[in-house]
Amino acid sequence: MQTTFTISTTGSGLYEFTRDVTRWVGHGGDGLLTLFVRHTSASLLIQENADPEVQTDLRAFFDRLVPPSTHPSMAYLTHTYEGPDDMPAHIKAALMPVSLTIPVTRGRLALGTWQGIYLFEHRSAPHRREVAAHLS
Repeated sequence: MQTTFTISTTGSGLYEFTRDVTRWVGHGGDGLLTLFVRHTSASLLIQENADPEVQTDLRAFFDRLVPPSTHPSMAYLTHTYEGPDDMPAHIKAALMPVSLTIPVTRGRLALGTWQGIYLFEHRSAPHRREVAAHLS
C-alpha cells in the first residue's frame, strides 16, 4: 500500500499528522510503515504529543542551534538569496530525520502511549508539504 499525505503549514513548527496515518494504516494488517518527507527544508519526528511545551521547546532549541542567516554567527553562509530562514532550514533538515520506520500490527501503529508523528516545518512561510507513505 502506498499513499501521500499533504500537510499544510503556517510557518515554522511541528505539525502532528498521527491521526491521518492511523486512519490509513487501519486498512492494512501487519507490516512496516515507511514515511518520507519529499522536501529539503522540513523533517519528520516521532515525539511526545501530550504536552505542547515539548514542541515549543524543540522549536526554540533548533532555532537557537541554527539561527537565521542574518545572525552574526551565520555570516559564513553563501546560500542566502531565498531568505534568512532558507539555508538554516536545510541545515536543520540535514540534522534531523527525513524518514521514519514504524511497525504496524493488526492495522495499528506500534507507537508508545505519548508518541505522535510530526512534520517539522523549518521555513517561516506557509508551505504544502508531501509525505510519501509505504506499508509493506
